[in-house]
Amino acid sequence: MPDPDRPNAPLEDLSADGFLGGQLTLLQPRKGYRAGIDPVLLAAAVNARPGHRVLELGCGAGQALLCLGRRVSGLDLGGVELQTPYAELARQNAAANGLAAAIWTADLACLPPDLRQQSFDHVIANPPYYRPGAHSPAQDAGRRTALGEATPLAQWIDCAARRLAPKGYLHMIQRADRLADMILAATPRLGSLEVLPLAPRVGRAAELVILRARKGGRAAFRLHAPLVLHQGAAHQRDGEDDYTAPVRAILRDGAALDWPAP
Repeated sequence: MPDPDRPNAPLEDLSADGFLGGQLTLLQPRKGYRAGIDPVLLAAAVNARPGHRVLELGCGAGQALLCLGRRVSGLDLGGVELQTPYAELARQNAAANGLAAAIWTADLACLPPDLRQQSFDHVIANPPYYRPGAHSPAQDAGRRTALGEATPLAQWIDCAARRLAPKGYLHMIQRADRLADMILAATPRLGSLEVLPLAPRVGRAAELVILRARKGGRAAFRLHAPLVLHQGAAHQRDGEDDYTAPVRAILRDGAALDWPAP
């Protein structure tokens, strides 16, 4: 984990974890920020095609970006990561999995000049979920930065809009209670907004949402029925794979997340 006295020191005590049913093996810190299923679902939601350019804001160790790169071949992948140790880990993970990805170590509030001159067909992001003061900060510095909002959510969306090419798509996963903030921030710059709620179980309120928005889009706002993550009414026992069939196909087989048709 990052040493608080040496914030740019390489991460130590790493685990090699399989994603997409073993199609991807990624190094992650055992005690720092570790990806759950959220970045995998985000990657599955992106309607990218071979030849498209993709930029992830806050790419961490590359989980979402590389899951997308494994599912769709021939993408031009790029990522921005504030924390130097995680940016370096993203580079290592890309190389180890045979994927080419340009990773910039930078604050999205002050992108490097060469990146500010580029545009992308897709921008994806899994921003920190918690406003300042809304949760107990993690002791680990990397996890604290990954989960606690330092840059306002509106700035994430503004940065994404600036980097999108005309007709390009933003995909962002966030807590459901931040949906109003997301829509408010996206509306001036992006259109054709679609929201896919992610509900833990049937009959339970969505805890996460995926927002899709298009630069120059003019379609009406669409709120889809939720994607249910788990089978059954309640968690039964640890270690049990109770994901619903569509979610299991994403997590185990690298399938795409099928957005409802218009």
